[in-house]
Amino acid sequence: MSGTRPVGLILSEEQPRSGRRRVLGRVVLGAMAVVVAGAAYIGVRGVGTPWASTGCQAKTGATAFRYTSEQTANAATIVAIAKRRGLPARAATIAIATALQESKLRNLQYGDRDSLGLFQQRPSQGWGTKAQLLDPDYATNAFYDALVKIKGYETMEITKVAQAVQRSAAPEAYADHEQEGRVLADTLSGYTPGGVGCSLAGATKAGDGTALASLLDRETGLTATVSGKRVTISAHDARAAWAAGSWAVAKADLFQITDVAVADQKWHRAKSEKAYVWHRSSSAVGAATVVITLG
Repeated sequence: MSGTRPVGLILSEEQPRSGRRRVLGRVVLGAMAVVVAGAAYIGVRGVGTPWASTGCQAKTGATAFRYTSEQTANAATIVAIAKRRGLPARAATIAIATALQESKLRNLQYGDRDSLGLFQQRPSQGWGTKAQLLDPDYATNAFYDALVKIKGYETMEITKVAQAVQRSAAPEAYADHEQEGRVLADTLSGYTPGGVGCSLAGATKAGDGTALASLLDRETGLTATVSGKRVTISAHDARAAWAAGSWAVAKADLFQITDVAVADQKWHRAKSEKAYVWHRSSSAVGAATVVITLG
């Protein structure tokens, strides 16, 4: 219509030049804030300076992603349960990509309508009770229960598989996280030894070895021997040992873990870039052995 203008910001010749500069400056600053906020939720694609001084890294080859310790611990649960159930690596990739899209790998107590947890599953849709869906182990098993019912999921496009399970309004979004899912599944399942590391502040209290061993058994099926601050795992082979060692590093913040040793490599807790990688140990343990030290 004549004489009308669209709603929003107008930079016209009718405005004073100084006023336009001030408005433009506010727009630029606002846009920068949005970009920073949007990029910060899972860290850095590729190796570089992390957004925060603490967090975890999953790296295979030249590709690395960084996450919070909470996100990494939840990813470790997803991968461990897939491995325990005898599912292919593809299953863990799909599950992680789905959880990244649905919750950013966080165990959310809220969501759209009655959606909850890592996968934003809904009690009203028969996924389980609220308490069950806020248990990462239960939620992950529920996801896999639905996944394995999809014929040919191992070779289907991730958008089709995730949509078949989740019934999402935006199925194409799952594909955005497929590479991250592969990297996390690869490193946490032991295919890339030493691929997971975490930069963490010092342990603030004594770790609970019994609780650690209980969760390890529940999620991986492995048993551990607890002796004071030392937890020892005898795995089936070297790859299983690296999977367990990576699981332990991912859970380090939760259990106040200070050191994890596998074969001749060791991860040492520190608030430092060096803690994103493992280093050669002066005292090697067995190739299929994992030794965890608690704070």
